[in-house]
Order: sequence, then C-alpha cells, then structure tokens
Amino acid sequence: MTDMVAIANAAAGSSDDGTIAAVVEVLGRGGDVRLARTSDEDDLSAALRDLGDRTVVVLGGDGSLHAVVAALDALGVLATTPVALVPMGTGNDFAHTLGLSEEPLEAAAQALASPARPIDLVRDGEGRLVVNAAHIGVGAEAGAKAEKYKRRWGRIGYTIGALLSSTAPGARLRIEVDGVVLPSRGLVVQVAVGNGRYVGGGTPLLPEAEPADGLLDVAVSWADAAPRRLGYVLRLRRGRHPERDDVEYTRARLVTVSGDPTRVTIDGELYDASPRHRWELVPGAMLMCYPTSAA
Repeated sequence: MTDMVAIANAAAGSSDDGTIAAVVEVLGRGGDVRLARTSDEDDLSAALRDLGDRTVVVLGGDGSLHAVVAALDALGVLATTPVALVPMGTGNDFAHTLGLSEEPLEAAAQALASPARPIDLVRDGEGRLVVNAAHIGVGAEAGAKAEKYKRRWGRIGYTIGALLSSTAPGARLRIEVDGVVLPSRGLVVQVAVGNGRYVGGGTPLLPEAEPADGLLDVAVSWADAAPRRLGYVLRLRRGRHPERDDVEYTRARLVTVSGDPTRVTIDGELYDASPRHRWELVPGAMLMCYPTSAA
C-alpha cells in the first residue's frame, strides 16, 4: 500500500472536477489519498510539506509537473520523494515520453503499478530546473504567440503559434557543448536541450531523448533562409530534422549559449530574453513513477 498526495489545479472547471474525483478513486485502491488543490507557489509548498513516505501524484501537464518539481527542490526533498503523473494538461509532452496513457483513469492505474526510478533533470544558469525541455529561437517565439490560442483551441493553438512565428529572424550565437564550441553556420534558428522528446503538444523536438540515460539531448538548427526553414519545420514535425545538414544533434552534460538576447521556454513556460543561457545535466535528480516498458 502506498499513501499519496494528489496535486490538482484549484481553478479546475466542473468537467475536470469529475475527472479528478474519478482519478482519486482509482488512486485510493493503492492507499490513503490526500487531495490538495493549489493555486500558487505558497499553496503548493504548504501541500508538499511533511510528506513523510507519501508519493506525490501530479494531476496536470508539463507546467504542473514543473511547478511540483521546483517546489520539492526548494523544500530539499526532491531526490527522496517519488512523483507520479496523471496527464491532464494541454500538451502532456513529458507524459508521452514516459509512455503514460492520455486517459486519466488509465494513467492513474499506471501510477499505482509503476516503480519509482531515478530520472535526470537539467538545471539552467538561473537555478531553474528543466524536467522536459528548454529551447530558444523559433520554438520559444511560437510558444509565446500560441499562448492566447491554447486557451481556446488547445493543441491547435501550438500550430497557430508556429505559423505566426515562422518568419522570426535567426540569432547570432556562440554555442558551447561540453567545452567544445560548435562551428558557426550562420544565424541560429533554434537551440533545444532536454530529457523529453516532445514539445508543443507532440512535436518530436528531441526525438532520441531518454530521461534516465545520464545525458541531455541537444538540437541546434541554422536553417535561417526561408526555404530551408520550411524544410526544417516539415522534418521537425516527423522527428527527422536531425538528418538535415543544417542541424546539429548530439548529447552532452553542459551547454552554454551566448550572443543576441533570446527568450527561452522551459517546460512550456516563456521567460524574458537573455544574452546568455546555460544548461547542465543533474543525473538521477528525482524519482519518477512510470512504466518499465518505457525504459
């Protein structure tokens, strides 16, 4: 038997309320479940204090998982607290990498049946943790433009944002991967790092990423000319962009980027532009419950 605390959005609508109740009922087959509805960082921190041996079950998407991981990290219990995920967000990208069902009740059953295993995280130069992926360039701009459309159209909003940002200019950047500077091939369109394969509701930005392989995946695109950018986007949607000659795809432990100020998206959240970005792997940083078939 495993006791749990389930974290849900306090602003969930009536339809979500019914699903949350059903999910809690399924989780209750494995032990005592305490449901906490949180609306801000203070609520979340209070809900995660004094966990004891409880597993934390996140009822939400990548943003909700990111918030819980950040709160556990701030409380100093991230490395010792098992975390499970029942995907109820817009994109559910990290859940896809973990092999979790998109059906909440099935995912709740998976949470009960799956062992807690160490997975890697990434920490950026500002001390923020990345669970799924961080990226700068056109992907970040697409996320910014998609935000208002996501609320109305869900996953389709990501596509709208991508179309609106397709003409965004590239950036002059110096990219260093594990101490080696990548040769410049012109203006950089996108830099992505992470442990999850998907962003934006299913786009395989880092198609070979494994959350527990001790390395972060890195993708850099120099497809700044309009025809090449179109080709890049078409390959990107199928996860075949690493095959292009204007894309560098590799694995590393430390990546730094400097040059023109660029905005960054971390687990779906957009942050202000900065002339410098840094991402470093934190191996085995947290315990995640997910099916062994996804290993």
